Amino acid sequence: MKDENEVKQVDVLIIGSGPGGYTAAKRAADGGLHVAIVERDRIGGVCTNVGCIPSKALIAEAHRFEIRAESNVDFATVQSFKQAIVDKQSNGVSFLLKSKYIITLHGEASFINDHEVLVHGTESNTRIRFQHCIIATGSRPIELKAFPFGGRILSSTDALELNQVPESLIVIGGGYIGIELGQTYAKFGSKVTILEGSNQILPGFEPDLIRPVVRKLQEKNVDIVTGASADRAEQSQDQVIVHYKENGNARQVKAQYVLVTVGRHPNTDGNLGLERIGIERTERGLIRVDEQCRTNIPHIFAIGDIIAGPALAHKASYEAKVVAEVLMKRRAKVDYKVIPLVVFSDPEVASVGLSETEARTQAIEVVTGRSSFSINGRALALQAGEGYVKIVAEKETERILGAQIVGAEASNLIAELTLAIEMGATLEDVALTIHAHPTLGEIVREAAEAAIAKNRAKTS
Repeated sequence: MKDENEVKQVDVLIIGSGPGGYTAAKRAADGGLHVAIVERDRIGGVCTNVGCIPSKALIAEAHRFEIRAESNVDFATVQSFKQAIVDKQSNGVSFLLKSKYIITLHGEASFINDHEVLVHGTESNTRIRFQHCIIATGSRPIELKAFPFGGRILSSTDALELNQVPESLIVIGGGYIGIELGQTYAKFGSKVTILEGSNQILPGFEPDLIRPVVRKLQEKNVDIVTGASADRAEQSQDQVIVHYKENGNARQVKAQYVLVTVGRHPNTDGNLGLERIGIERTERGLIRVDEQCRTNIPHIFAIGDIIAGPALAHKASYEAKVVAEVLMKRRAKVDYKVIPLVVFSDPEVASVGLSETEARTQAIEVVTGRSSFSINGRALALQAGEGYVKIVAEKETERILGAQIVGAEASNLIAELTLAIEMGATLEDVALTIHAHPTLGEIVREAAEAAIAKNRAKTS
């Protein structure tokens, strides 16, 4: 390897090329700033290569396989389809960066001081001096001591790379990653068992919202064990046995593989060198930032999974845009009240703003409206009549505060209600908006109409 003889000077250095990193790079370059971005793995980060994009490709293929009702799946073809999408997305991000004249460096970044980073490349090292830096290094799957990754114990990344459908699969963790991947493999034919520590899968969502998902999982013979605490695993050549406690009682279950999905850890450790320059972090390793995503070193920012809040690609992209505005001397700060949460389960689950329970906890008097997929013509034509849309609004003003959806295309339907909350819309604004017929969007309008009818009937 060559000596550290190459030095670059930039206005903005971005560490990490995921949704937060490449969005920040594009916005800063559009603002006339000289930008460099560093990536130690594939351009596009976790989301593009081993997260959002490949998982949704597998989910879509599993859905198509289920509809075709075939007896055997050509999983090699499925994986080829997934990889083609991943490659196209990653190449697209690379082209975007190139088209904006953004310097792209492959290697691992390490802070020398608060204005310099050394990028350790495969063939040479590059020293970068910057005026501003955005840390967007993302996260990785949490590894449990009793369940170290390797052999028959899989991370979510490993599960996306399997070359065949497992005969059986144990999923430790019933959050959104565990449910999405567990249900996907169940559709492909795996016998799936889900072990979840809390009293329901998808903890954090209202129980009514997840019941259709539970029913669909049960239709695929998925065993759901709640109140479960996984203790240890015994691996052999062809199977793994998981020992766990169910409400304190010792149990065990065996399968071909175990998938551990108990959360993600921020990539703020290792050789990055944050301690060298005094960046403040929490006990969990998250970087402390203010409302503009500034760290305790004012010219260094942090965004995405490495700061507080849900580990969501669209949250990272949003924070990237805020930081880019700040770098261009514009007034901007983060506002997280309308971050939509989506689970790409079957049926899909989506939520934004306040739930009815959260609103009442905050002593807000609310009115709710609910409309079912079962009476919508488009939903019935799609054979997707299970689910509902629920809207939560302030009783006095009828201003929309939140919404929850379970059903087909919930991930898309939530966008209208996200916009409604963002712009301070009322129930009447949605109800009086003409929605095309026959569409799933009509369910949103009908939920608003139901809330209006309920509210005005009580006050008339």
